[in-house]
Amino acid sequence: MDIGFQLYSARNHPLSDVLTMISRLGYKQAEGYGSLYTDPADLRARLDDNGLDMPTAHIGLDDLGRPEETLRLAETLGVSVVICPWLAPEQRPRDAAGWQGFGERLQELARPYQEAGLGFAYHNHDFEFARFGDRYAMDLLLGAAPSVMVEADIAWIARGETDPLPWLEANGSRIIAVHCKDLAAPGENADEDGWADFGHGVLPWGELIKTIVQKTGARYFVAEHDNPSDLERFASRSIAAVRSFGI
Repeated sequence: MDIGFQLYSARNHPLSDVLTMISRLGYKQAEGYGSLYTDPADLRARLDDNGLDMPTAHIGLDDLGRPEETLRLAETLGVSVVICPWLAPEQRPRDAAGWQGFGERLQELARPYQEAGLGFAYHNHDFEFARFGDRYAMDLLLGAAPSVMVEADIAWIARGETDPLPWLEANGSRIIAVHCKDLAAPGENADEDGWADFGHGVLPWGELIKTIVQKTGARYFVAEHDNPSDLERFASRSIAAVRSFGI
């Protein structure tokens, strides 16, 4: 399976250098994010020059609400799945009804993309695993958005003090992509905000990968680190770890 690289991991580095590096390391896919889309044709040319595809792309709520423009972007870049990546703190619902309402909003936002043949997914952080009664916010969202898929960020689920394994098993049919990301041991990697290179942290990735492969519909595996102190170290160690799990 081709492995992707979330370009947000390298946001503080020149894009041309990053694309050259990840191609050299063996990545075949790059996952985009908002500020990269100012010149889609140029970005497509840069990807082509490095033998990279962009099947998944993070696209903010405002741009998702402009489907004609965003569908043109997706066509130019060859995107197959558009992903809502983030809710700013002031946008986050405060109760169960609010999360259900946000799910209903996503369901409506998804429609023009799905009608155009694209997948539509939501990417989690930790705040979606706040509990309202006996349900997570994420489950309230998904219950109100039955056609919306998930890009599961396992490390953020764990940072939300939730065991990822049972949640993955319960929601496997909704998961189309996975962020390959890891947590450092408590007190370690403070300069990297407590994150670790994939496969070099504390998460049980051997067991997680087995569950993901056997019990979810994940088709895209994307390496990510929110704040790597050494970009090439992270990129090279992560793709090696992904391959070591047989993906």
